[in-house]
Amino acid sequence: METDTETTTTGLTAEQHKQKMQRRQEVQAQRIANAAEDKGLIIVNTGNGKGKTTAALGMVLRSLGHGYRVAIVQFIKGAWEPAEKAVFELWENQLEFHAMGEGFTWDTQDRDRDIATAQKAWDKAVTFICNPEFRLVLLDEVNIALKLGYLQVEQVLAALEQKPKDSHVILTGRGAPPELIERADLVTEMTLVKHPFREQGIKAQAGIEY
Repeated sequence: METDTETTTTGLTAEQHKQKMQRRQEVQAQRIANAAEDKGLIIVNTGNGKGKTTAALGMVLRSLGHGYRVAIVQFIKGAWEPAEKAVFELWENQLEFHAMGEGFTWDTQDRDRDIATAQKAWDKAVTFICNPEFRLVLLDEVNIALKLGYLQVEQVLAALEQKPKDSHVILTGRGAPPELIERADLVTEMTLVKHPFREQGIKAQAGIEY
């Protein structure tokens, strides 16, 4: 049995570790006490790694669990029916789900049509962003639409300024523009380390990619 005089794997005795954790607890409690302001957040999930939409959908589930109304607008996806859309139908009274894309740009091969589709999706998104009844709005792959020039960052920033104070907006997709990152309250960049399709030629898996 380890005694207080014996060192742990961190090089501290049990008593030293306890004292260290107590100090950290005090610091954390003070930080929480100082962060009393409630504010709706602008959240950006970007980067080349997987998980941007998945992380956002986790927040969607949390909001639904709190009884909040949520809206999801998907800008690129839509030509195929995502499995999450079927699951979220269980919350049809709380959730608006609009998959308004027509697939990836190499599938549509029509830039003018892609721009028109993105603008239509954006018009729908703005109605949710400005509606105080919706506590959370997820704009899935909107960063891709911005990167490709289907939407202008100025129009996105202008709409974000109109959102109610206590509502949250999540914008996902790689290549988020610097102006959006600067405006956001929370930015997470997913880093790609390995990918089964690129490294091993493994096709998209049900339950993982769709």
